[in-house]
Amino acid sequence: MNTGTDHIIKSYDSELTRLTGEIVRMGELAVTQLEAAIDVLERRDERAARRVVGNDDAIDQLEQEIGHDVVRLLALRAPMASDLRNVYAALRIASDIERIGDYAANVAKRSIPLSMVAPVAPVGGLHQLATLAAAEVRQVLVAYRDRDAERAYQVWKDDVVLDEAYTGYFRQLLTYMMEDPRNITPCTHLLFMAKNIERIGDHATNIAENVWFQVTGEPLDKQRSKRDLTSSPETTKLGE
Repeated sequence: MNTGTDHIIKSYDSELTRLTGEIVRMGELAVTQLEAAIDVLERRDERAARRVVGNDDAIDQLEQEIGHDVVRLLALRAPMASDLRNVYAALRIASDIERIGDYAANVAKRSIPLSMVAPVAPVGGLHQLATLAAAEVRQVLVAYRDRDAERAYQVWKDDVVLDEAYTGYFRQLLTYMMEDPRNITPCTHLLFMAKNIERIGDHATNIAENVWFQVTGEPLDKQRSKRDLTSSPETTKLGE
């Protein structure tokens, strides 16, 4: 028995398990950021919103640490095909989670000017969008942790629900803006916030695609319905 090789394999497996746990923790932190952003919006709490924006640094730091962990993982073992898929997935998923954290921070940032003007009725609609997006991210994190390709595929398919909710909310905001010009400024902020949340769902589907590839070795190339009917060069920029 080659005890040296066994030791390397066990070390690699241990490092991979630890890396997976770190990425899941990073993802949960990003979801918590989104939920906190919606909470400060609803409470109209400017100071708390600034704290949420500042907390995004912790997610950025975690992404850097995960990058270092991946390098250490590669040093432990000459990568085979499945090992490379694990490493590839870890890097890509960490990057998507970092973007999710950025979008959550953007939502919190937009809540600051909204807290300084009179409340508008459509604010409540963001809660539903955020709930859908948070559920997507949590489900895909479970899929990644458990190497569950079918759960990842379900998340990938179900993103259409968030797209449809976003489209409905987008139209609601346009109606409010047309009814009263005084609603234009606050509703514009809400449009940006809603687009950020819709983009979080898109990153959840990116993670789902990477989990599918990690587990199966094949790209997830099935046709998925995209129901964001607001897409145009102008509205796409809302999420950037």
